[in-house]
Amino acid sequence: MSFRPILRKRAALPLALTLFAGTTLLVPKTTLHAEGPSESIYLRKPIYDAPPTKKDPPVPSTTTRSSNPTPTDRLATQIGHARVFLHARTQAAEARVNDFMTRALHLESSFTSTIASLAPPPQANEHLLPGGLYVLVAAMAGSIVARNRNILLRATVPLAVGVGAAWVVLPYSMRNIADLVWGWEEKVPVLAENHLRARGAAIEAWKHAEMSGATLSRWADERVREGRQVVEEWVSKGR
Repeated sequence: MSFRPILRKRAALPLALTLFAGTTLLVPKTTLHAEGPSESIYLRKPIYDAPPTKKDPPVPSTTTRSSNPTPTDRLATQIGHARVFLHARTQAAEARVNDFMTRALHLESSFTSTIASLAPPPQANEHLLPGGLYVLVAAMAGSIVARNRNILLRATVPLAVGVGAAWVVLPYSMRNIADLVWGWEEKVPVLAENHLRARGAAIEAWKHAEMSGATLSRWADERVREGRQVVEEWVSKGR
């Protein structure tokens, strides 16, 4: 009875060793992990179409044409030259027409402004219609006076009489005409110098004529006064 616990202990020891050895052989040394679901399960197909990707522009072909152009290429080249030629000629013709029209408009504007500048001012009270008729009649009278003279007088006398009448009847208009003619003469220096000389000579001649007229008038007044005195003395003596 006293040996029964010892026998139980001896019988339990081989049983424990057997269990330990079995667990060592059955349990693997490497750690085993549980296999999870694959990533393809989480990738679902979208319900909308994917946006179109931007494509690169096509690269032009680097192949060169052959050295011998085709008839089509030669025809296209000739047509291009013809178009350039026609375009250049059309532009030149258009430029000439525009230049001509510009000159014509400038000439018309200059002519109208010149005619307007010859008119007398409103406060001058100078009427062109009757004054022009008077000048024409004076020129015709000068032509009648010089009709039996030589050709030089027949050509100059009517003109001189008409110009003189114009200066008397239309002084403002003649002044404007003289200024216009002088502006044209200034463009030719030789003509302007001759005009100044002729004008100076005419002014000097007019001054001499005025002086001579004044002297003649004084002489005539003296003669008339002397004659009156003689007549008065004769009348007084006769009484």
